[in-house]
Amino acid sequence: MKNVIVFVGPSLDTEKARKVLEADYRPPAKKGDLIRLIMSLDDNQTIVGLVDGYFLLDYPPTPIEVYQLIIRHNTVVLGSSSIGALRAVELEKFGMIGVGKIFELFKYGRLDADDEVAVTFSHDLYHLQSEAMVDIRYNLYLSMKKGVIDKETKYAITKVAKSIYFPFRTYQNIVEETVRRTPHLENETRRFETYIHENRKSLKERDALKLVEHIRDML
Repeated sequence: MKNVIVFVGPSLDTEKARKVLEADYRPPAKKGDLIRLIMSLDDNQTIVGLVDGYFLLDYPPTPIEVYQLIIRHNTVVLGSSSIGALRAVELEKFGMIGVGKIFELFKYGRLDADDEVAVTFSHDLYHLQSEAMVDIRYNLYLSMKKGVIDKETKYAITKVAKSIYFPFRTYQNIVEETVRRTPHLENETRRFETYIHENRKSLKERDALKLVEHIRDML
C-alpha cells in the first residue's frame, strides 16, 4: 500500500483535492516538516506532493530537506504551484518532478523571484490575505485578452503590484496605488477592479490541482 502525502493550503482547498484523490493532506510545509516526515514513514512506497509552504510566519522547507526526501528509498516527490514549484526547479536534476505552468515559468527563466508565489494567509489556511504576483499577472493577462484593459494599463498595474511588498499585495491596494500613480488610467483601472471581483482566477490553484491529478494518474 502506498503512502500519499500532499502539503497544501491556500493554493487548493482540500475538499476540491479529495474529489480527485483521497490522500493524507497536510498544512503548508515549514522548515523541519519533511525531516519529521522521513522519520515517520514506513517501508511502503511513498509519494509526496509539495505545493504550499510558509514564507513569512515561518521558514519554508529548505532545498536540502527536500533533497533528503527525494533520495529516500521508494519515494517519489513532486512539486507544483508555490514553494513546491520553486523546489522542483532547484531539485529536478536529483529526481523531483515539477508539475504545472508556474514550474515551467521558473524553469525556463520567465520568472525568477520567490515573491511571485509568496502569499500570506489566515490560520485556517485557505483565506488569502494577499495575492500571489503570478496570479495577478495571470488575471491581468486574461482581462487584457477579454478587452477589459489595454496593454498600457496592464503594464501600469503590473509595475505597481510588483513594487508592493508581498504581504500587502491585495487588489484593493494595487488598484488604489495605480490610480494614484497614473490618474489618466483610472477608468480602465476601475474596470479591472470590477472585473476581478467577479472573475478572479488562480493559476496556483490550477497547477496544484494538476499535481493531485498527476499523482492520481501515477497510482
